[in-house]
Amino acid sequence: MMWVLYLLIFIGLFLLVFLTVSFVLLRPEDYSTFDSHEFKSRTALPSIANKEVIERVRNMGRQLHGVRGRARILAMRQYMDGISDDLQMVSTVTATDQPRGEWVVAPGADTRRRILYIHGGAWMAGSPRSHRSMTDQLSQIGKAAVFAVDYRLMPEYRYMAGVEDCRKAYEWLLDNGPEGKQEAQIMVIAGDSAGGSHTLALIAWLRDQKLRQADAAIALSPSTDMTMTAPSNRSNIATDPMLGPMFGGLQKVPLSVLWWFSTATFRMRPASPVASPLRGPLHDLPPTLIQASDCEMLIDNARRYAAKAQAEGSPVELHIWQGMVHVWQIFGPMLPEADEAFDDMAEFLRVHTGAEEQDHTS
Repeated sequence: MMWVLYLLIFIGLFLLVFLTVSFVLLRPEDYSTFDSHEFKSRTALPSIANKEVIERVRNMGRQLHGVRGRARILAMRQYMDGISDDLQMVSTVTATDQPRGEWVVAPGADTRRRILYIHGGAWMAGSPRSHRSMTDQLSQIGKAAVFAVDYRLMPEYRYMAGVEDCRKAYEWLLDNGPEGKQEAQIMVIAGDSAGGSHTLALIAWLRDQKLRQADAAIALSPSTDMTMTAPSNRSNIATDPMLGPMFGGLQKVPLSVLWWFSTATFRMRPASPVASPLRGPLHDLPPTLIQASDCEMLIDNARRYAAKAQAEGSPVELHIWQGMVHVWQIFGPMLPEADEAFDDMAEFLRVHTGAEEQDHTS
């Protein structure tokens, strides 16, 4: 039986070496110093409608329970695409092939004012259709034509394919509107969750490439750090009815293993600024509004990003809501706090893009 003992010793030594090498090669810089920053917080208690939203989210989780692999991804996509099925839109919707996506244009919108919208869905689900409640509202409050890019999703495509789609869509929008060739006067980039990550990575890329920068950016409950080292990634599992059931189990896995898994899945280190905007330089960025909920797993990712960006001189704001689900803004038709969030975005756009002034002069 000595061989069993030798095998166990070998396995133990292998795991020790594996964990040590992982921390040496992949361990990210410690950003815990940014966790103590205070930001504007909405202190009112959640509305009664919030309970209905939470139950709706939990029902989605129950439908996905026990579904694994490809079937789970397809079920997520189907569920998300159905969110806006009963939506009464005021905007017109026009699909495009190159780049792939759709224009959402509210009555009275100035097509020279443009918003690139990048949907969420964990880089595996979501679409322009699933987020029409968001793009319809954004076109109205921004007095702008919204282009929702239908970027390529994982696992059918690599992560960088989606990144490249967002970059190309932005460059295309600079010279093209819903009516054809026309130079943009105002450019805004907005996105939620995974799309919020793409949004924040895109404005950094535009700065580095010395391309025309967006006039403003909006990130809703963004993923800013794939290293998963922020405290709320673990402490808010129980209070996040959307991300907790979906990703909470991953927190039982050692970080070093998750870093290797992330590296293999995304084909880049989790600390790469392309996947983790927090981990790159945050100077010289445009005015940026971040909205997040205090009970979601990603709140500390948002807090760290805003604090670091402010420390590096960029005008980034973080507004925190109490007790909301992840990306609660998508439930606008039924949730008063979603309307309040869009009012907050409208004021931000008024200040930084002159949306109200445009309304008066159009």
